[in-house]
Amino acid sequence: MTATLLSEVALPALPSASGVEIIGPTAYVIGDDAPLLYQLDAHTLAVTGRVPLFETTAFGTGRLPKADKPDLECMAALTWPDGRPGLLLLGSGSLPTRARGWFVPTAPAAPVPETLNLAPLYELLRLHLPTGAVLNLEAAATSETELLLFQRTVGRADAALLFRLPLAGTLAFMQGQGAAPAVQTTTFALPEIDGRPAGFSGATFVDSLLFVTASVEDTADAVLDGAVLGSFVGLVNLQTQKATFSRLAWADGRPYRGKVEGLAVRRSVGQRHWELLLVTDDDQGGSTAVVVELTLD
Repeated sequence: MTATLLSEVALPALPSASGVEIIGPTAYVIGDDAPLLYQLDAHTLAVTGRVPLFETTAFGTGRLPKADKPDLECMAALTWPDGRPGLLLLGSGSLPTRARGWFVPTAPAAPVPETLNLAPLYELLRLHLPTGAVLNLEAAATSETELLLFQRTVGRADAALLFRLPLAGTLAFMQGQGAAPAVQTTTFALPEIDGRPAGFSGATFVDSLLFVTASVEDTADAVLDGAVLGSFVGLVNLQTQKATFSRLAWADGRPYRGKVEGLAVRRSVGQRHWELLLVTDDDQGGSTAVVVELTLD
């Protein structure tokens, strides 16, 4: 597998991009420092709209303070139980203030976000964490039957987890209906850079394939950021519970040093060959969009 970076452009006035999904001609982007869901032209990457998720007076500087933000790190396209297409947005859960989420319908011209209390679900997930690990969800994806949530535990090689939950039951539980869903976990061995293990950062499920990203930071804190060492793109096989990765690099072989936070499949170029759209966060409020060519050997 090779992951070659083709281009990178800045995303001005979009702080700390943390997730991306492409639906038709629109790329939807969330930022963990923003109270907005951004709509971009999937081809030009120009911002075409913004959907306010909640009211706040703390966004005056262009970035939400760490103490106030819901830390939106996870986004997945799905169909809501009532049949509406939309996006599921989830906070990381790393602090009590980060157990909020939203369902945002994508069909109406002016979507109205619906707030979700994720605290009961996150309490279930914490029961499955290794001793000493702090819940820190960084990516989400959906198959036809499952909600897939990825735990990022920085500085530890034994706590890169995938939570697998029944989709219908979990969506009902998020809305305060039905019994607690069953939780299955899988632990993955992720690659390292300079002795530091990678952590999951993005995911999307397309054409029965689970694409993921992972990045490496020089930190062991789920809240505080560290120096970024690089990023990977990979595929997870849900049947074998194995993952394969390629370090992201430029065409001339130089390793890419940015922190990839999310990915979407832009188009299929051919058999075992895709063009991906990635978003990055520099931990200073800056964001970029990266186009990557992924080829399987």
